[in-house]
Amino acid sequence: MLDNTLHIKKQLVLDKIALIIIINTGNSLATGVIFMIFRKFGKTNKMVSEIGLGTWQLGTKWGEPFNEEEAMRILETSADCGINLIDTADIYNKGNSELTIGKFIKQHKNNLYVVTKCGRGLNPHTAEGYTPENIENFIDNSLKRLGVEQLDMVLLHCPPTAVYYKDDLFAGIDKIVKKGKIAAYGVSVEKVSEGLQAMEYNISAIEVIFNMFRLKPAEELLPKAKEKDIGILARVPLASGLLTGKFSKDTVFGQRDHRNYNRHGESFDKGETFSGVDYDTGLQAVEELKKLFNTESLAPYALRWILMHNEVSAVIPGASRAEQVLGNVKAAEIPALSTEQMKGVTEIYNKYIRKSVHDNW
Repeated sequence: MLDNTLHIKKQLVLDKIALIIIINTGNSLATGVIFMIFRKFGKTNKMVSEIGLGTWQLGTKWGEPFNEEEAMRILETSADCGINLIDTADIYNKGNSELTIGKFIKQHKNNLYVVTKCGRGLNPHTAEGYTPENIENFIDNSLKRLGVEQLDMVLLHCPPTAVYYKDDLFAGIDKIVKKGKIAAYGVSVEKVSEGLQAMEYNISAIEVIFNMFRLKPAEELLPKAKEKDIGILARVPLASGLLTGKFSKDTVFGQRDHRNYNRHGESFDKGETFSGVDYDTGLQAVEELKKLFNTESLAPYALRWILMHNEVSAVIPGASRAEQVLGNVKAAEIPALSTEQMKGVTEIYNKYIRKSVHDNW
């Protein structure tokens, strides 16, 4: 699958493939042996790396100029690590994320699976704007930017709740599938209830915030998705970096960083920033999690916790630097968490997070 790697073990286990990769040194940041699991992506029947790449901040820090050279390094490193699932959106970096991914596809011809999203470009962003015609126009533009004849997966990008009840919209998207412009479609949701409603239509995937500070999806959404063979992508897996364990009360975020200006939902849904968790409360919970896992480097454990849920097809942490990709894939090397550790996460959630978060999304 990857030109500069030697595959030494590939084993199908149920609906997963275990792949051990030896990385040739070359110009790659990735060296040595990397272990990656591939999971079946719902009814698409595609095998995707359980650790994908989210590209909201591809090649840039929040609010800073886009850096195409760094973006390409991130994509190169991801491929070298065995990542074949890339999550993007038409509005990310004003279209530059899709454009750069398109260039990467042309250069490498890897067996990539690209999920893109559309709808947030509507102005105003209202339910009325979600029409089959507008969605098809967004799809046509993404096809051009990515330079492909068919999109692997298109998700409606966190639309207003009313959109999930628009029969004509979903019927229209079904027709776009028949035209061959997209292979499959789904939704990216803010609320669990939206995901449950979306399953009334012919969707193939749901992208939802699911992490140690957002346990609600595990109660009903994940089991029902598994029952209907719908792929699950876990987004915001590190709660905007809070679950890396690197932040403190003294951490300063840039003026144009949403972690500075959207903590109370001033610009968009509060749940997109620190998963809706109060920052100081989150720091307290993080310290408890560090003690539970006996580590200062919490990110790999936070990702492994998500992957302990077999209903999840992939987790999609972002990276503003190529080195961060290497940190993300370490989660694949961590042994399965113990029953005591899983129980401990729930107890910390119940103590610090549940009251202010659980019923809001």
